[in-house]
Amino acid sequence: MNTDVRNAIYNQAKEWVLEAGKNIRTKIDDPLVIDTKSNPNDLVTTMDKETEAYFVEKINQNYPEHFIIGEEGYGDKLTALDGTVWIIDPIDGTMNFVHQKRNFAISVGIYHDGIGEIGLIYDVMADILYHAKRTEGAYKNENKLAPLKQNVKFDEAIIGLNHFWLCDNRLVDEKVMQQFVRNIRGSRTYGSAALEFAYVAEGIVNGYLTMSLAPWDIAAGIVIVNEVGGVTTDIDGAKLNMLAKNSVLTCNPNLQQDIIMYLKKGRK
Repeated sequence: MNTDVRNAIYNQAKEWVLEAGKNIRTKIDDPLVIDTKSNPNDLVTTMDKETEAYFVEKINQNYPEHFIIGEEGYGDKLTALDGTVWIIDPIDGTMNFVHQKRNFAISVGIYHDGIGEIGLIYDVMADILYHAKRTEGAYKNENKLAPLKQNVKFDEAIIGLNHFWLCDNRLVDEKVMQQFVRNIRGSRTYGSAALEFAYVAEGIVNGYLTMSLAPWDIAAGIVIVNEVGGVTTDIDGAKLNMLAKNSVLTCNPNLQQDIIMYLKKGRK
């Protein structure tokens, strides 16, 4: 994707993200219809569906040759990332949206022939937009994010991870993960994968570790983290499949091998 085309798509995508966020803020106290998907804690609301439908309509009107992968199923069924593909999570952190009315984000990643070109993560209620274009750096609103520090040590790291690592041994023995938490400086849980990626890029956490995320959870964040020198792989260090669910590690590159080796101690 050439620079002029990318800039034009970025400007349009940014406008739509901010507009969608404004609509959510306007309706934040309206009654919601809340349903569940894969399990009782996998929530979807009328606002998730309305927001995704908004993006799909705009993209189809303005870029009919582009493809869409969306969490709520309004997009295309793809077997490859050929061409330009928008990967959208209309509300990442739906449980936070429902229960807290904050700490959720709109996440839009735009890929061309499998390469992440544009990433937008919008913390709707805080009105903070994390954004990046490939090779042009990453930003928090208008402020450019600094490259990640290269001297972070394992025992000084703050890592984002949720409680499943400590009580669910499907991937890694929970006792190993309990020791992992004891050996790092601290852990945090924010309830939104997109925001966790943004915080890694900002450098306020040094990594984020999760058992299973879909492409729409990570697509924008990968682009943003890349632009500050971070790395994103599965928990074995392998390349992610952007058409399937993955275990995910995104972090300061100085920590990647230490974390992967620690996880391998407890792998099933």
